[in-house]
Amino acid sequence: MSDTRPRRSALYVPGSNSRAREKAKGLPVDAVIFDLEDSVADEVKRRARDEVVATIKGGGFGSREIVMRVNPARTEFFEDDMTAAVNAQPNAVLLSKVESTAEIFAAERHLRGRPETQGITLWAMVETARGLIDIAGIAASVRKPEGHRLRGLVLGTNDIIRETGVKAGGDRTPVLPWLSMAVLAARAEGLFVLDGVYNDFEDIKGFEAECIQGRALGMDGKTIIHPKQIEIANRTFAPSADEIAEAEEIIEAFARPENAERGVISINGRMVERMHERMARRTLALAEQIAVS
Repeated sequence: MSDTRPRRSALYVPGSNSRAREKAKGLPVDAVIFDLEDSVADEVKRRARDEVVATIKGGGFGSREIVMRVNPARTEFFEDDMTAAVNAQPNAVLLSKVESTAEIFAAERHLRGRPETQGITLWAMVETARGLIDIAGIAASVRKPEGHRLRGLVLGTNDIIRETGVKAGGDRTPVLPWLSMAVLAARAEGLFVLDGVYNDFEDIKGFEAECIQGRALGMDGKTIIHPKQIEIANRTFAPSADEIAEAEEIIEAFARPENAERGVISINGRMVERMHERMARRTLALAEQIAVS
C-alpha cells in the first residue's frame, strides 16, 4: 500500500450546519467529511450543497483531507451533488450506500478527462446488505481496464445494523465477520478502510474499546461524529512508540551488509521476513506523516 496519508479520524460534518463547518477548521482531525446525505433533510439539500461548496472553496483547513459525501447514485440528488463536487474540488468524494461498480463509474464519469479534477479521489461507503455481499467485487473494480479512482472503503455500521436487524451489542460480535470482509476486500486491492461511527459520544470508554477493536481488525481509522472522539481515534490508530522502535529495528537489521541477500533473519530470537520490513517502512512513513500534519 503506497498511500500512507493518515486517516485516523474522519469527522462527519452536516452540510447544513454552518457553525460545525466553520469549527472543523480548527479541529485536529485527519479528514473532514462534509455530509450532504443522511444528516441533511431533503428540503435543504440544495442550500447545504451550495454552502458546502463555498466552505471548501474558502479554504482554511490546512493539511486536513477534505471530503464531500454525496447522495447515492440511485437518488435524484446525485448528479447535482457530483457537479458541485467538481466545482468545489475536495480531496475526495465519498459515495453513499454503494452497492455496485456501476455507481463508482457513474461518479467517475463526472471526473474523467477534466484537468481540474485530477486531485479528486473516490471513496465508497458500504452500508447495505447488498453492498456487503458485493464488497469484494466493488474493491476489485479498481483493476477494470477502463479504470476509476477509488482509493478506499468506509463502513456505515449504523445502516448495516439497522438493515440486517442484528443486535450488535457492546462488542459488535454479530457484525465482526462483515468488518473483516471489508478489511480483506480493501487490502486485496491496496485500498484503505475506515471503521463506522460510535453513536454515544459521551461514552468515552466504549468508544475507545471500539477503536482498539477496529485497529485490531486492520482498520486504518475511525469515522466519528463529535470532537470529543478525536483524541482517542488519533491516538489509537497511530503507530505507538513501541511499534515505531520495532520498525526501526527491523529496517536497521535488514540494512546490515550480512543480511543484504537474506529473505529471513532472526531478531531477538524472532524470525522476521522481508514482508515485515515492508510493513515496518509503512509504519515509519505513517508516523512521519502524522508528525508533520
